[in-house]
Amino acid sequence: MRGPLAPSHVPIARSRSERFDDLVLDAVDRLKPRWGKQLSAVEFAVEEVPPAEDLVDGPARLASDPIPFGRAEPAASGDPAAVIIYRRPLEARARDREQLGAIVHDVVVEQVADLLGLSPETIDPGYDERH
Repeated sequence: MRGPLAPSHVPIARSRSERFDDLVLDAVDRLKPRWGKQLSAVEFAVEEVPPAEDLVDGPARLASDPIPFGRAEPAASGDPAAVIIYRRPLEARARDREQLGAIVHDVVVEQVADLLGLSPETIDPGYDERH
């Protein structure tokens, strides 16, 4: 028998990357009631892994996280501001889907905070309780 194992409209039929994209969109949607105006011009994207130039070896790396989970890029030369979330490092960190959703939300909050020049606690008051 050939063909899909599940109809395309059920969650099991979605790929891991599509489910991860949904987690990022959910995190952004949770911020929109309070920060919708500031986020309206921000693009959100998912990449598999950080670019090689973001992976630094040696003593400089000891002071920060070994692998970045995301990055924020301010608007520049006609390009809109962007928040990029790295899928593979976050999936490797999470033990289950629920924890992955929480981690994705925290990373989105951290990157939005960085982009807007605010603290994560200002972006999401519940952030402090989770850390």
